Amino acid sequence: MKKVLIVFGTRPEAIKMAPLIKEFEKNSDVFEMRVCVTAQHREMLDQVLSFFDIKPQYDLDLMKPGQDLYGLTSAIILELKPVLEEFKPDFVFVHGDTTTTMASSISGFYSGAKICHIEAGLRTFNKYAPFPEEINRQITSRVTDFHFAPTEASRNNLIKENIDPKTIIVTGNTVIDALFQSVEKVKREPSKLVKSLDQKLKNSPLLLVTGHRRENHGEGFEQICEALKTIAILRPEIKIVYPVHLNPKVIEPVNRILGKIDNISLIEPLAYHDFIWMMDRAKIIITDSGGVQEEAPSLGKPVLVMRETTERPEAVDAGTVILVGTNKEKITNEALALFDDTIHFEKMSNRHNPYGDGLACGKIVKFLKESVE
Repeated sequence: MKKVLIVFGTRPEAIKMAPLIKEFEKNSDVFEMRVCVTAQHREMLDQVLSFFDIKPQYDLDLMKPGQDLYGLTSAIILELKPVLEEFKPDFVFVHGDTTTTMASSISGFYSGAKICHIEAGLRTFNKYAPFPEEINRQITSRVTDFHFAPTEASRNNLIKENIDPKTIIVTGNTVIDALFQSVEKVKREPSKLVKSLDQKLKNSPLLLVTGHRRENHGEGFEQICEALKTIAILRPEIKIVYPVHLNPKVIEPVNRILGKIDNISLIEPLAYHDFIWMMDRAKIIITDSGGVQEEAPSLGKPVLVMRETTERPEAVDAGTVILVGTNKEKITNEALALFDDTIHFEKMSNRHNPYGDGLACGKIVKFLKESVE
C-alpha cells in the first residue's frame, strides 16, 4: 500500500484539496492517506475543515501574530521534517501557489517522496505579480514529479519550461469539484447568516466584492473603494456586499471610504459555505481572487478582476472574466455596463467555464493508481 501525505495551510487550498481527500478515502485499499495542515491561515482554514468534515492527522499550527514570509517559510520546512520522518510518504501532494505549497514541496523533496502538484502550470511570467505566488509556483514546479494541470494552457506553460510532457496530466480544476459538491448542500442547509442576508437583500441586484491582494495595498485599494462608492451612488437600487479581509491595510481604506454608504454592507469574511451561497445569489462579482475566477463562471456569474494580469488567462479568453485592474473609471464603467446592458450580461454569464467538469479528483487518483500498479 502506497502512502500519501496531503499538505495545505490556507482556506483556498483546503477548499481545493477537500474533494481530493474524499476521493482518496474511497480508495483506502490502495492508498494510506494522511492530511497535514500548516495552518498558515487558522480560523478561515478551520471553517473549511469543519464544512467538509476533514480531521487532519497533523496540525503544525504555525500562524503567528506579525507573521512574515521569512519566518513562515523556514518554520514550514523545519516543522514538516518530523512528520515526513514519522509517516515516510511515497507521495506528497501540494496545491497551487502559497508559501505552504513551496516550502512543503521542498521538504517533501528532501525526504525523497514524489511531489504531486495540484493546479500546476499557472503563470503570469512576472515574478512580482502576484507576489510571492508566482515564484512559489515556479519553485514548486522544479521539484514536482507529477504535475496535475487544470487546463491545456497550463500544460503548455510547463512544457515551455522543459517539464517532461509525460509527467503532466490535464484534469480540470478541483475547485469545480468542490463547488458542485457544496452548492446543493448550502441550499439545503442555509446558515443563520444566509437567512439574515437573504431577508436584507430581498430582490435587489447584488454586487459581491472580495479584495485582499498585497499588490493592491495602498493606492490600489483607494481606487477600488472609490469605484465602489461611485457605483453605489449612481445605482442606489444595487446592493453591494463586501466581506472585508482582516488585513489592516485592507480594513482601513475600506471602512474610511465605504463605511457610511447605505447600500454597501461591509461584513466580516464569510465561511466557505456562506460565500458559496453569496456567489450564487450575486448578479456580478468584483474580485482579485484567483479561485473566484474559476468558481463564478460555473454559477453563470460575470467576473471583473481587479488585477493587471492573471495566471488564469483561459477565463479572459473564454469571456467569463474581464481584467479591470485597480483603475477607478474602468471598474466603474465595466460594472455599470453589466448591470445596464442585458445582452452584454447574458453573453458573459452564459460562456463556457474553461476550468473543468467537476471530475478532476477522480482523474488524479485514477492516474496515481495506474502509476503504482
